[in-house]
Amino acid sequence: MKGLRKRVVTVLVASALILILEMTVVVGARPSTGPQARPLTADVVPTQIHVGVFGLRNNNGQVLCSLFSSAIAFPKKDDKAVAHYTAEISDRQASCEFSGIAPGTYAVSAFHDENSNGKLDANFMGIPREGVAASNDARGRFGPPKFNDAAFQVSGDEVNLRITITYLKIGRV
Repeated sequence: MKGLRKRVVTVLVASALILILEMTVVVGARPSTGPQARPLTADVVPTQIHVGVFGLRNNNGQVLCSLFSSAIAFPKKDDKAVAHYTAEISDRQASCEFSGIAPGTYAVSAFHDENSNGKLDANFMGIPREGVAASNDARGRFGPPKFNDAAFQVSGDEVNLRITITYLKIGRV
């Protein structure tokens, strides 16, 4: 009985570690705006997306935002994002702006780069040490949020989003 209990505990701990590793939100940030998701034609009105980022625990560093148009890339493959923005922090708030965005379905991921090193810092298990967020305040269960939970429509009108940074607290396993 003791051997079976030990194996069950080992399997549960291993499963928990795998799920925690999936929580990693790998968002490498580049402070430049990338290409548009879809080419703009004469009949398409480009859109401005404004993202207010709230809930920052301090004014240190910067906020890095990425705009995605694909569930395949969101939020882990930052190189697949259609645009990036680096925002200064003031009064524990920041604002990211994306201009000239074609109509479509998008999602935003953001993180509080407290040490301004341009990357999301994580602990030895891959859990973010810095605050993370997604549009619609989408949150993942045992991993990053899903694109569909964070998705919003762009139709030619200005889009104003409000997202709240979350700092993950992981107890002992």
